[in-house]
Amino acid sequence: MGILYLAALLVSLTGMVVLDRRFRLFFFDRPGRAAIVLVVGVLFFVVWDLFGIGLGIFFRGETSFMTGLQVAPELPVEELFFLTLLCYLTMNVFRGAQLLLERRRAS
Repeated sequence: MGILYLAALLVSLTGMVVLDRRFRLFFFDRPGRAAIVLVVGVLFFVVWDLFGIGLGIFFRGETSFMTGLQVAPELPVEELFFLTLLCYLTMNVFRGAQLLLERRRAS
């Protein structure tokens, strides 16, 4: 049971990759730019989390759905996968909206 949340995040990330590949949204459109944007986004939110943890705002909740592995105090490994999913989803939605608006303007 301790890996359920991580497994859900990995399934969701797989879905993002499938959508990206099918519609050429992010990595499958411009892989170099996508890698830079994703890494910068994830690093921004990791720093954000670390500041929040340092200020006592964020803390790791206890649940049986998580692995219990921590990257840093109060920063579970699942958070890195969640932040990656968050950034990847945001870029897929942003690029998908751009493509839809371009298609709408063209017709």
